[in-house]
Amino acid sequence: MENTQRTQRAQNTEHAEGAPGPLAGRKEWTALGVLMLPLLLVSMDVSVLYFAIPYISQDLEPSATQQLWILDMYGFVLAGLLIVMGDLGDRIGRRTLVLAGAAVFGAASVAAAYAHSAEVLIGVRALLGLGGAALMPSTLALIRNLFLDARQRAKAVTLWTGVMTTGISLGPVVSGLLLEHFWWGSVFLINLPAMVLLLLLVPFLVPETATGTRGGRFDLLSALLSLGALLAVIYGIKEWARHGYEPLPALCVVAGLVLGAVFVHRQRRLAHPMIDLGLLGRRAFGGPVLANLLAMFATVGMAVFFTQYLQSVLGQSPLTAALWSLVPAAGVALMAPTGAALAQRTDRAYVMGGGFLLAACGFLWLAQVRTDSPLWFSLAGGAVYAGGLVAAMTLANELALGAAPPERAGSAAAVLESGQELGGALGMAILGSIGAAVYSRDMAHALPAGTPHADAVRETLGGAAAVAAELPAATADTVLSAAREAFTHGLGIAAIGAAVVMAGAGVLSAGFLRGLGRPAGTVPPASEHDGDSRPTAVAS
Repeated sequence: MENTQRTQRAQNTEHAEGAPGPLAGRKEWTALGVLMLPLLLVSMDVSVLYFAIPYISQDLEPSATQQLWILDMYGFVLAGLLIVMGDLGDRIGRRTLVLAGAAVFGAASVAAAYAHSAEVLIGVRALLGLGGAALMPSTLALIRNLFLDARQRAKAVTLWTGVMTTGISLGPVVSGLLLEHFWWGSVFLINLPAMVLLLLLVPFLVPETATGTRGGRFDLLSALLSLGALLAVIYGIKEWARHGYEPLPALCVVAGLVLGAVFVHRQRRLAHPMIDLGLLGRRAFGGPVLANLLAMFATVGMAVFFTQYLQSVLGQSPLTAALWSLVPAAGVALMAPTGAALAQRTDRAYVMGGGFLLAACGFLWLAQVRTDSPLWFSLAGGAVYAGGLVAAMTLANELALGAAPPERAGSAAAVLESGQELGGALGMAILGSIGAAVYSRDMAHALPAGTPHADAVRETLGGAAAVAAELPAATADTVLSAAREAFTHGLGIAAIGAAVVMAGAGVLSAGFLRGLGRPAGTVPPASEHDGDSRPTAVAS
């Protein structure tokens, strides 16, 4: 009865966005804590296999192609199904979808831990992606139902964003610690207690969203078009980042774009579309989606360089590098609540713009890193850009979630997260290509004549290290020194590229989103009603 009354109250209090709503109590905050567990684990599973792959390879003996699919299958399925699951949650109820996702994720985790072949593990990783896709947009969308007061919802979204970004960084650390004491299946079994806790507590703590508010049947064709478009584009971009230009990845990107165009055309014609294109066209929603995409472009694109710098240039072990890579989280812990507090006093657009500009300064800082730079120097630069980005992403998530109608919150969250996945793939491809081009050019000039396996040395820093291990000491030192200098130069140029994009994102946020995120209680000018019957100067 209490859950039903609260859900009805949520629908009745969505009048002027940003107006004060009923305050959440201990039960709602406890529910949020429970919902953060699956979010942490789902985001961790993107990176948790980085250390486990050598052990899996020794046990299951996958081919090189199978090994890549073991790593990538989870992320591909997760990204491809986000929009579908967001729409499904709006139709059947988000609490129901969270429970279903937890059951699938928990069962798939057990199956993955005891997989007896590479083929089985690949299939189970796809099921994990299915469960993760059900969980991620639902956890963000449920914040809309749990927290009706704009200020409390801002704090909840800040926590959600921080947990999501921390989970990606925490995956390798947890994996490394577990593998020191247990077999590789343990990296999957850690999911089980959290999923059991979720299944036990969510029915009592989380209200069900009203079902039956979405008209029309579930559109299977739209679901297939969405899945095909996202999978093809993200797969093609990632393969480009990994191997450079090849016909098949390019064809996948083109095919994905065509399927995406068909999907959009179909949404325009449907009476009850899977994605509300009118909402996506509003500044209060489309702007934050673009801001999140750009933020993840820089985050993922530079993460690859940062990890390699710690391991291959500074010579740290994988686990040590993973532990040090958590230090920039201090910037997140400081800037995320600071940004939320500033947004209560000034236009969120300006705070978002400031976050992006702070991130640009962090990337410019990293552009000054050299092979002999002290460790603290690179970690400080990482903390600056990470803090700025998470502050901007938190406010973007909050602004977009507040702009979406309550009955479409799941679809809105899924669109946000799909944009993040696409932005990450683009960052890895574009910034990675910039760094690789600089590395190859520098190595072409720096390599001594007659260096064995010169092509491998010119391709990657890892290839240079493998070749150097078989060379005489003096030649090996020359090759490794040149490779580390070239890689660090490439990191610097890629960081400048990221800084330029972040500066553009800051200007875009401050200009394009101005007036959409005034502090609660302020009234926007009449000109800022953004084309609908209610003001879009939201504080939520």
